[in-house]
Amino acid sequence: MTETRFQFEAIGTHWQIDIPEELSPSVFSAIENVILERIAVYDEAYSRFRDDTLVAKMAEREGVYELPDDAPPLFSLYEQVYSLTEGKVTLLIGKVMEEAGYDKEYSLISKKLHTPPTISEVFSRDGNILTMKKPALIDIGAAGKGYLVDLVGEVLEAQGVHSYTIDAGGDIIHRSISVTPISIGLENPNNTSEVIGVVTLGNQSIAGSAGNRRAWGKFHHIIDPTTLESPTEILATWVVADTTLLADMLATCLFFVPASVLTPHFSFAYVILYKDFSIERSADLNAEFFS
Repeated sequence: MTETRFQFEAIGTHWQIDIPEELSPSVFSAIENVILERIAVYDEAYSRFRDDTLVAKMAEREGVYELPDDAPPLFSLYEQVYSLTEGKVTLLIGKVMEEAGYDKEYSLISKKLHTPPTISEVFSRDGNILTMKKPALIDIGAAGKGYLVDLVGEVLEAQGVHSYTIDAGGDIIHRSISVTPISIGLENPNNTSEVIGVVTLGNQSIAGSAGNRRAWGKFHHIIDPTTLESPTEILATWVVADTTLLADMLATCLFFVPASVLTPHFSFAYVILYKDFSIERSADLNAEFFS
């Protein structure tokens, strides 16, 4: 079957979009431009690695800010898991990440870390209106990339493309009119040239999180704001859900709370790989694991 493939770098990761049909050069170019513009708009709002973004302004001064129209689903999910994880997954982890060394310069040099304030101390939200009571660095890293994958999928749908696979650094959405599933390998965090198993993905999304990615010193990209340390008991998590936003978010939440805390509130399947290489998985996960 003839396919069209887009590949590019954006928001610090590699993107690959596969469409199971051949697009003309003019259509390809037009769709690519719309996708890149959508990503640029998103980055201009939410990136904490730039000085000219909306979140950078919020980190400098209090006040009332209008969030993008795409913000309510993202912020609502954050507010929900903030409660479920007792503050361990928080929009206010940005300053902690900077202090740990995961800053604009990627210095990877840690300083003294400080426990972040509570959400209620910093801001209140009404739809897409955010009132900052005091300056603070908002960080959407737990789910931001996954949400952007969904938004790029919406761009494709608006352009008349209804079958596609988007892979942004392992955050993947698959949509197929013919309901043709794909196989996704689960990377071994101790040997990235191997997989520990394969998940069969239908019209769903999958996202994973692992401590071997973006690791430095005693930290990796997930830090517990209550202990100011990175979790060490879990090597990696993967979540399959109806949206990449939810899959990405829950993959982070599983580092902090048991799946049983989340299952009453969300529909998802999951894998947890512990440091002794034992595996916990949901019964409904369509996957095969290798011994």
